[in-house]
Amino acid sequence: PTIDPCGVCEPCVAIAEGRHIDVVEMDAASNTGVDDVREIIEAVRYSAVSARYKVYIVDEVHMLSKNAFNALLKTLEEPPPHVKFLFATTEIQKVPVTVLSRCQRFDLRRIAADTLAAHFNHVLALENVKAEPEATAMIARAAEGSVRDGLSILDQAISHADMDGGGLVTAAQVREMLGLSDRGAVRRLFGLILSADSRAALAALTEQYDLGVEPVAILRALLETCHGVTMVKAGAPRAAAQGEDERTMLEDWAAALSFVLLHRLWQMLLKGHDEVARAADPAEAADMAVLRLIHASSLPDPGELAKRLEGQAGEGIIQPTSGAASPPFAPVTTAPADFATLIASLETGGKRQIALLLHDQTGLVRYAPPHLALRPHRPLGPDFVRELVAAIKDVTGQNWQVSLSEEPAAPSFREQEEADEQAARDAVLAHLSVRTVLEAFPDAELIGVTPLNERSSVA
Repeated sequence: PTIDPCGVCEPCVAIAEGRHIDVVEMDAASNTGVDDVREIIEAVRYSAVSARYKVYIVDEVHMLSKNAFNALLKTLEEPPPHVKFLFATTEIQKVPVTVLSRCQRFDLRRIAADTLAAHFNHVLALENVKAEPEATAMIARAAEGSVRDGLSILDQAISHADMDGGGLVTAAQVREMLGLSDRGAVRRLFGLILSADSRAALAALTEQYDLGVEPVAILRALLETCHGVTMVKAGAPRAAAQGEDERTMLEDWAAALSFVLLHRLWQMLLKGHDEVARAADPAEAADMAVLRLIHASSLPDPGELAKRLEGQAGEGIIQPTSGAASPPFAPVTTAPADFATLIASLETGGKRQIALLLHDQTGLVRYAPPHLALRPHRPLGPDFVRELVAAIKDVTGQNWQVSLSEEPAAPSFREQEEADEQAARDAVLAHLSVRTVLEAFPDAELIGVTPLNERSSVA
């Protein structure tokens, strides 16, 4: 047994040519039933003819029916020593757990784009075909880690090069063949979006569409650019297929943009991509998505917005314009001074239920308006954070970010009040006169402790 077969001996040649009598391949997509599996079960009783093992290769094994899998279980649990099974599938989640538990699993990972590009260049050299480096890099990215898919695209690109008569695989040919947008054009469009130049951005979008680039491909390329900027800002290593000009531009954007804005752009690009893919007119949907991005890129982040609101006149209160009717409730636009004040604001603002949950069932991890981190003392329901954010916005007029954390937290206000009450009881019970009374009346008990400022008399 070896992981490096020689490829020249009779077993190697026979297996490679698909004619070895002891290596049996079955396509489970075409043979899905119990009868097909029963043939294998009957045949495994016989020893190999010439090889060391009898090998059964079942391709697309997830296509077998439930009854076929059940029929195969016993053989998989106690296979004959001279038999080996190889199951191949692209949808491992469809294989029953009872089968997976009886197998060794080997996951084939996606191949890196630079490795694929090097392999494609090697294939091109063997085929005596010349190609631009950007063309092979583009094919490698389009293959998404699959050698088979990449070779199919490469074969198609070679055919296009032959039809053009030049025999050279160019980046322009591959881009047109795949319906991809020019990376330089996408970077220009991304820059126009960030500069909030709506007229120029729409013109650039129309130019790409007129060249035959699908709108969904443009949105996908913008997503890739946004991802690239974010990775550079996060300090990720440079991609091998990334040009110097592209890297420089990504670094400039990474230095100028905040993570908050990049995440916002990413989410809106995802939404725009989905809308364009489902729209009746993708070009119109792409126009609207780009305009929405331009509007979002010019908005301040929540922290900057909070600072602006804090600087407004009018003691932090939204005042109605002259002649307008006063609203029933005017929210404050400055953040409450502390967590206790926030809870009090919620209670006075008509949010008593959520204020009670904050008071009784949460401990404060971090209070840094407009950010609030809490540690719940019990499950508060899947909609708690959403409802709390909405309630705070109603009361303060601000958009807050609320998170639930497992970090150490302060006791809840209810626990603090109970602790204070217990401390007061202990202090009263430790008083000499109270001890004397309890000793004189053994059945007496301390019912409650009233603060001094609430007592009208002492009895």
